[in-house]
Amino acid sequence: MLAYEEEVSGYDLKKWADWSVRHYYWSPSFSQIYSELKRIEQHGYATSRMADGDGGRNRRVYKITDDGRRAVRIWALYAPVDPPMLKHPVVLRAAFGHLSTPDKLKEMLREHADRMADLEHRVATDAEAAGVEPAWAYARIAMRWAERYYASERALALELLDEIDAADAAFTAGTKTDTFPQPRPGHWREVEKQVAEQESD
Repeated sequence: MLAYEEEVSGYDLKKWADWSVRHYYWSPSFSQIYSELKRIEQHGYATSRMADGDGGRNRRVYKITDDGRRAVRIWALYAPVDPPMLKHPVVLRAAFGHLSTPDKLKEMLREHADRMADLEHRVATDAEAAGVEPAWAYARIAMRWAERYYASERALALELLDEIDAADAAFTAGTKTDTFPQPRPGHWREVEKQVAEQESD
């Protein structure tokens, strides 16, 4: 974010991340930001100085150096891009739905869909605001991607909600103990073998 060439404080970076990067990657805590700023300054990738802030309070602001520009450009051009790793608490809860109830699962999915609708609206507003600044053109298309992602996530949640009753009916028809489902012993090994055979074909 320092590569945008603006002299900013840790507080500025936090607010900036909350407005943009959090929609598609992550929003760091204040403590993480300040420790990282100190680290990159020690490496010579940024410099800092005390500047006048709002209300007459001094604040430390940071600016990228030539070494910092080279380092971040090398990252952007050559660093391996890790595939995204999906960790979805809502889907995990649905996968273990036999420990819950259909009504509780539906409530969870409706809340998730509403949350995604709110985020979709928020990032759409932010993306539109970013359109006034040419330097944010790439940041804007990332936010537009996030807008589509939230819409897709909401649609998937509603589809999953529609499947709860059928899943409950199939589960109820199966063999189970007093509390937990009881799959056929060793069946997962057969499934694993079938998948391995399909991948080798």
